[in-house]
Amino acid sequence: MKKSFCTAFAAIALTCAAQQHVCVNPYTGEAASKDTAPALEIFIPENPAGPAVVACPGGGYGFLAYDKEGADWADWLGERGIALAVLNYTLPKGNCQLPGNDAKAAISYLRENAAALKLDPEKIGIMGFSAGGHLASTAATHYDSAANRPSFQILVYPVISMDSTITHKGSRLNLLGENPTEELVTLYSNEKQVKAGNPPAYIIACEDDRTVPVANSLRYFQALTDAGVPAEAHFFPTGGHGFGKLPGFKYVNSMLNTLSDWLADTVKK
Repeated sequence: MKKSFCTAFAAIALTCAAQQHVCVNPYTGEAASKDTAPALEIFIPENPAGPAVVACPGGGYGFLAYDKEGADWADWLGERGIALAVLNYTLPKGNCQLPGNDAKAAISYLRENAAALKLDPEKIGIMGFSAGGHLASTAATHYDSAANRPSFQILVYPVISMDSTITHKGSRLNLLGENPTEELVTLYSNEKQVKAGNPPAYIIACEDDRTVPVANSLRYFQALTDAGVPAEAHFFPTGGHGFGKLPGFKYVNSMLNTLSDWLADTVKK
């Protein structure tokens, strides 16, 4: 099934569905279940402004926190005219290329079908949480064409590095396997893959994160600024890990306000 079917399917779904919602396989464009990878569940806002965000939920590359770090962001982004596309990516089980391929396919899919989905193909970004943040930063540093380069990146308490001294051990094991080569560790330590021309970044993490050390975000932010890539980072003293945008997170309003401002300045201008 070619992607021309996908465009027609998306157009029908957006016309008929009250929530302007569709779920597809990002490789083929065929209708898909959000519960079966790979799948891209797309939420188009009532008044789309053009940008879209591919959300990569976390879960240590072993499962996906699909709602809290994915679908639950649809309303907040939609209020700002930004479409959300939640990626149910393939869990790697040691095959490190699988999630990255899915992310590339998702970005390419949204660009190729931008007209039907009411999107601006120049404003297709990626957002990731925890291990999903590693996937998002992989997409932002390992792209191989203009079609799959994200326009911007949003990283929330992200895993960035595969360096054993700061990584999340479960994410590293699930992504790279038990005995990865040093070359593979370096390749997927994304703070070492930053280059000029990478997309602008917004990063948030907490200093007391005991699951994914804040050093991941600090090193990535430093690498971005060293390379001249626009980056904004917010580090809060408490909050731990996995807070999403839950009201129990003490700094949730500050996070959402700064992210809203960053989106307005960086993405929607």
